[in-house]
Amino acid sequence: MGTEKITMPQLGESVTEGTINSWLVKEGDYVNKYDPIADVMTDKVNAEVPSSYEGTIKEILTPEGTTIKVGEIMCYIETKDSSSEPVSMEKGSDPVAEKNGAIEEKVATDQSMKLRYSPAVLKLAQEHNIQLTEVSGTGKNGRITRKDIEKVIETGSESPVNESQVEDKPLPTTQRVGDLEIPVTGIRKVIAQNMVRSTQEIPHAWMTVEVDVTDLVRYRNKIKDEFKQQEGFTLTYFSFFVKAVAQALKEYPQLNSTWAVDKIIQRKDVNLSIAVANDDQLFVPVIKNADEKSTKGIAKSISELAMKARSGKLKAADMDGGTFTVNNTGSFGSIHSMGVINHPQAAILQVESIVKRPVIINDMFAARDMVNLSLSLDHRILDGLVCGKFLARVKELLENINEDQTNVY
Repeated sequence: MGTEKITMPQLGESVTEGTINSWLVKEGDYVNKYDPIADVMTDKVNAEVPSSYEGTIKEILTPEGTTIKVGEIMCYIETKDSSSEPVSMEKGSDPVAEKNGAIEEKVATDQSMKLRYSPAVLKLAQEHNIQLTEVSGTGKNGRITRKDIEKVIETGSESPVNESQVEDKPLPTTQRVGDLEIPVTGIRKVIAQNMVRSTQEIPHAWMTVEVDVTDLVRYRNKIKDEFKQQEGFTLTYFSFFVKAVAQALKEYPQLNSTWAVDKIIQRKDVNLSIAVANDDQLFVPVIKNADEKSTKGIAKSISELAMKARSGKLKAADMDGGTFTVNNTGSFGSIHSMGVINHPQAAILQVESIVKRPVIINDMFAARDMVNLSLSLDHRILDGLVCGKFLARVKELLENINEDQTNVY
């Protein structure tokens, strides 16, 4: 018999932390190797974390809703067979704790639970000279969590407030009786963190061009029914826009880049991220090597990724490697918007709604199908000149799509 750690895995490229959405097991449950034990959310994907061992879940360290770094311990499992030295959870048996003199026995609510400190808590407490025996834990059964230590560091008090013990206070003047409080958790919390990071780190600039897609609309409407019957999926307007963007990125690779502090990394592959919403969840799966696909191939990829997102079947591999984002804001009726860049990419293009507008052609008014393309760019990497040329090229490609010159296959 032995005790092993199960840690937060890295569920995608550049992923540094994950949030426990829900535990699929409880302490005392017996699991086989590779059985799912927790549903974890990152800024890229929701995924089930499998058990690395066969055995009994001994202790769950991370409560639901908690965010921890990749490599931090999620739980302990008591294995049937282990080639490594058993990790005992009793006082004085942890060599790291013995070295730091940090493991102390403390009576919790049930007067029998001994508090055990995770390596992250031990390390943080030691770095800031915090006596763990003086800290009031807010975790399960009084356990001291990483957030408790961070609260001590922030406030200077070694007794973090447990919100469940705070007396009711009058509502602030900005809140009225009947107002609904919605906790910021799950995917909304991750989205919020990413948006703040993007706007704080990236100096955004914006450009918009107007494109006449009358011929594109006519061509797509002519072939869409036959296409759906033959292929089994829809030929959307968006697939034409994604195709044009992929082609233009090969000609203007500066927009297919990433900022890396002391250098700019220009990506060879054109992997286009597309935003897919599912109720209150937003996913950004990736069409890999979009420049090598036909319009039909891109339409198929969009259909497959959207179905995966809406059915909760997206994998980490579906989310990795994006180099540029194309967002179909037009599906909501938007005609102009300024997107927040998908960090650490260099730009995002908003494809707005196609609308009928009066346009002057040969000094005469004509009703045309028009669309705005709105580009948000990282001004550390990109300037107006190259972005203007890129948008002009996308415009040119789209305005030359018609039944005489275009083959979606």
